Amino acid sequence: MRQGERGFTLLELSVVIAISAIIALGSGMTAVQMMKGSAESNALMTVTTQVNNVGYWVSRDILTAQSVNASDDTGTGDTEFVVMNWKNWETGEIHDIRYIWLASADSLQKVKRKQVIRDKNDVEISNKVTLVADNIYSANLTQEDARWKLIVEAHSGDRSWNREYFISQVQEQ
Repeated sequence: MRQGERGFTLLELSVVIAISAIIALGSGMTAVQMMKGSAESNALMTVTTQVNNVGYWVSRDILTAQSVNASDDTGTGDTEFVVMNWKNWETGEIHDIRYIWLASADSLQKVKRKQVIRDKNDVEISNKVTLVADNIYSANLTQEDARWKLIVEAHSGDRSWNREYFISQVQEQ
């Protein structure tokens, strides 16, 4: 530049543009990585939560149940993977719990818990259906010796998670 002139030279502008492009590229790559990491983290959290929900609810009910049947009850229109029941010794109420498969997207399934309570005269007093989990790929309950083994697998996006639960039923005294 000549003395008294104001402005930038072409070289100075080129350097500033190059530095700005490098900063923009780095910022863009960082944003993409953060979004990708967030999506993977969300998928992992989803499958972990779904597996834990099935494990919690089935375990909780098996611990209370007097009778557990790990198969479909063909007498209903639903497809169950476990049916259990118990009688409340104080009130005489009979609790019937069924874990039902419902078709969902991507060949995954939803698991619903259906609870019917009847009084001692076999009159229905309560009927509740609760969504326990989505994105369940499989759930298998088998009896091993004196305990139950529950294996649950869930998928979300490209993430999957499975877990084994070992549940010992409370023995009546």
